Amino acid sequence: MDTGMDARDALIDERVLSKLKWRCRRGLLENDIFIERFFKRFETTLTVKQAQGLNVLMDLSDSDLLDLHLGRKTLAQVDSNLLQDEVREVLSMLKQPSERSP
Repeated sequence: MDTGMDARDALIDERVLSKLKWRCRRGLLENDIFIERFFKRFETTLTVKQAQGLNVLMDLSDSDLLDLHLGRKTLAQVDSNLLQDEVREVLSMLKQPSERSP
């Protein structure tokens, strides 16, 4: 039966989300702040594919992750294995400016 939806496009469940949040805890406060903001915005809509991309980014050192977020380095400069669609997508989501209340 074809539902028209790839399994990687399915939303992650609460258990996976909880594990992902734990995995994303970082030693550098700046990264924790960016990641916390990311989860506040996207935790209810995160897909399996996006969780995979986030896991790849969490394998990086804190300094490389911060450099990517701030645009001081590109994915290719850090590691050519990062040039995956899901990693690019999640990095773009991480970089989205926070919405401010008027």
